[in-house]
Amino acid sequence: MTTWTFKSAKGQRWHTGAITYSLAAYVMGWWLLFSGGWAGFIPGVLLLGHGMIIAAYMIHECAHNTVFTVNRHNNQLAGWLGWICGSCYGTVEDIRTKHFRHHVENDDVVWFDYEGFFKKHPLVYRITIFLEWCFIPAHCILMHTIMVFSAFIIPQRRNQLPRNVGVILVRFTLLAALAWTAPVAFVGYLIAYMLMIIVLRFVDGLEHDYPYRTNLYTDEVSEHKGDLAWEQEHTFSPILSWRYEWVNWLILNFGYHNAHHAKPTTPWFELPTLHRELFGEDPDTVIRLWPQLVMYVRYRRYRIFHDAPGIEPASGKDFLRAAQSAQLTGGNAASFLTSF
Repeated sequence: MTTWTFKSAKGQRWHTGAITYSLAAYVMGWWLLFSGGWAGFIPGVLLLGHGMIIAAYMIHECAHNTVFTVNRHNNQLAGWLGWICGSCYGTVEDIRTKHFRHHVENDDVVWFDYEGFFKKHPLVYRITIFLEWCFIPAHCILMHTIMVFSAFIIPQRRNQLPRNVGVILVRFTLLAALAWTAPVAFVGYLIAYMLMIIVLRFVDGLEHDYPYRTNLYTDEVSEHKGDLAWEQEHTFSPILSWRYEWVNWLILNFGYHNAHHAKPTTPWFELPTLHRELFGEDPDTVIRLWPQLVMYVRYRRYRIFHDAPGIEPASGKDFLRAAQSAQLTGGNAASFLTSF
């Protein structure tokens, strides 16, 4: 039996801390929802949601094999964490394959053409943008719903049908029992899950100006494959705080995305240092939090088609400058959890 060995002593401390925090926040969140009464509802939702957020970002770490020396062990840990953040309906290998193609081909490789879907279903689109106006992440909820039923919907994943059915039966039975016995906790869980979706897409929405391409199950490859200079020019770093580095731990430093793409095997706790080694101490190399918040709120109805009035398309350096002055819509539906 192969020993589960961390890649470094530093990694053992930081990764163990992140995993421990995720599990503790998740358990404490549930405890507050069940026994904390109304006073514990909001803290319970926040802890439960953040536990799921950290679990999701640790799945990303596992996908890049930054945690353990044996890749299989990274895969197994990601599979277990998927039960926390709801990505367990498909396989970790699906996540890894799509995400690796994103890195290697410098492309947003997908199967689901969501723009085409909304054009064919205008009523669904109108309902979606109304819910988005209400700050309900309906677009990404649609993506996560497809994730739940992926083996039924995606022809290339029909072989996963038994697994998909089994996970659905287990999770839906637990959710039904929760809704019946503890409806307040059930509502709290739904809000916490939505909070996870909001945070993941908020961070993902400005990290690239790549157009998406429906070539996940084709032989089509981006013309920018292997072009490292183009990759960096079209990758951006929307961080939470430049002054207080610890604030970025709330999302495991995922905002340092230029550094991540420059060296994808760098673990999350080393990304700030790598960013400064590569790009120096200039805060103009990142997108600050305030313009991110402005764009997220102001253009929440327009992000599906990037069609906000008065906003011109931008790419590369122009994209970075526009984002820094809150003159972009940002994007949706780019989460590494939705592997299609």
